[in-house]
Amino acid sequence: MGSRPDFSYVAKLMADSSRAAMLEALLGLDGLPANELARRANVSLQTASGHLAKLVKGNLVRVEKHGRHRYFRIASTDVAHAIETLTVIAPSPSIKSLKDFSRTEKVRIARTCYDHLAGKLGVSLTEAFIQKGYLIEGEVDFLVTDMGEKFFRDFDIDLDALRNKRRYFARKCLDWSERRYHLAGSLGNAVLIRLFDLRWIEKLPDRAVKVTKTGRVGLYESLGITADQV
Repeated sequence: MGSRPDFSYVAKLMADSSRAAMLEALLGLDGLPANELARRANVSLQTASGHLAKLVKGNLVRVEKHGRHRYFRIASTDVAHAIETLTVIAPSPSIKSLKDFSRTEKVRIARTCYDHLAGKLGVSLTEAFIQKGYLIEGEVDFLVTDMGEKFFRDFDIDLDALRNKRRYFARKCLDWSERRYHLAGSLGNAVLIRLFDLRWIEKLPDRAVKVTKTGRVGLYESLGITADQV
């Protein structure tokens, strides 16, 4: 036991349903306060504070102070990747109402997976990069081709700066709803930021995003992605 990391400690922290609900909520782009996380987990603020203290101590969540306010975030990309990987093998969410169906459908079509795009949109975008010859699929990561170097730079993404970051560059991330890979890592994050900057996509509640009218035109003209793919 002492010769390897004790992943059972992390597994126990994630296993509680209230803490799991909080971690899922924190896979979005924005940090959330304790009262909002209590609402998402359907527990009291006092109970939520106790859960959050354990998650912070276990290095799964970090807390940021802005004046009198405290916001909680996923501690690292490794934690986010672990949560998303577990989601792939988890049972499908139960649909109990039209509201549940609507929320699940929006998240399935397009969502943020921590700091990159996921869902049908994320997969369609990644597959378009491959079909255009901008990315090649490796065993663990995507590789940027010479054509890809030009495309991403023309798309106003600084690849050299991304490669110098202390994180994965173009990671393959298995999408839990599509069961295919989407682009993660620093390049996936840069693409997401660029799409927001261009106003091709916009945020919706519960991690969902949607493609704007401008985005539909831009995605088709630049990558051949049609409306039925997003």
